[in-house]
Amino acid sequence: MRTKVAIIGAGPAGLLLGQLLESYGIDNVIIERQSADYVLGRIRAGLLEEGTVRLLDEVGAGSRARREGLLHDGIELAFGGARHRIDMKALTGKTVMIYGQTEVTLDLMNARKAAGLTTVYQAADVTPLDFDTDHPRVTYVKDGATHEIECDFIAGCDGFHGISRASVNPTAIETFERVYPFGWLGILSETPPVSHELIYSNHARGFALCTMRSMHRSRHYVQCSLDDHVDQWPDDRFWDELKRRIDQKAADELVTGPSIEKSIAPLRSFVAEPMRFGRMFLAGDAAHIVPPTGAKGLNLAASDAHYLATALREYYDEKSSAGIDHYSATALARVWKAVRFSWWMTSMLHKFPDTGTIGARIQLAELDYVCSSQAAMTSLAENYVGLPF
Repeated sequence: MRTKVAIIGAGPAGLLLGQLLESYGIDNVIIERQSADYVLGRIRAGLLEEGTVRLLDEVGAGSRARREGLLHDGIELAFGGARHRIDMKALTGKTVMIYGQTEVTLDLMNARKAAGLTTVYQAADVTPLDFDTDHPRVTYVKDGATHEIECDFIAGCDGFHGISRASVNPTAIETFERVYPFGWLGILSETPPVSHELIYSNHARGFALCTMRSMHRSRHYVQCSLDDHVDQWPDDRFWDELKRRIDQKAADELVTGPSIEKSIAPLRSFVAEPMRFGRMFLAGDAAHIVPPTGAKGLNLAASDAHYLATALREYYDEKSSAGIDHYSATALARVWKAVRFSWWMTSMLHKFPDTGTIGARIQLAELDYVCSSQAAMTSLAENYVGLPF
């Protein structure tokens, strides 16, 4: 098989990149080691920046998000027993949309299917080869037979544990990482949200977040130990702990119910530099991970796809390599700003085991400053709604 761009990974980064390339007339094939149902079964992020929604519109996959997504003008920070609203729309003129990553993935899958584009699911032993030459290729095994895709470029969109970054010579890549000393225990329930906007809560017992997927489906999180297991957290224990960590009004209005999904996610900050290796590019979680506190992971995948698709269009339409030569630096400039913001939000809202009482008081002072300073609120809002790309 021959194509211009072989994309490894059928998550949001790979699917969006594929649709953008198709809209620019650039042939592409996606290779995914899991099944389509498995990819759709991943419970992930649910907050989209305006730029991400705009890209979905551009590739014809945004209509359902426009109908069903929930636009939010602000967020609430809870500390000291009270909530304080950050009016993002008033501060920046922008909003965010609550729309689950699973739904984004489904919409992109359907758009790709409607366009008649090739996606190979359940491909085993996917291997990017010769990307340091002018003739890269990708091999994989399907139904017991080995297949090869010859291409001009490879896009590694296969996540943190994928083969793309792992195939790079270790001497050619530098990684930066911080693993946080706690995780997020999250549950999904068929219950109405406790508030029409997200509540981020700083509490002596640990962080909590009240969010939603729709007006009848809620997603809640509490900070937990990395040693915890979901079996240690029956629903009643989770709801009781959540009520302790949010303000009294929210606790009184919280509607509880059986969980339909429950999981513990570790938190880390991770960046790999550069994001280009010859004729292979990394995008999305293959190149960077941020803690979910700032809601940046999916949105960074979208901006990576935008930068890479634009660079490849310039290469094919204008016969210029300037875009692909600058892809890594351009993408990383936005990535590092998101890493900083996500780290800052995480540091301000979570209980850290090594900072003691002085750390907790500094957090409260920081929160009070953010909620009383126009400049500080604007800075938070600008980053939360998404820096331009």
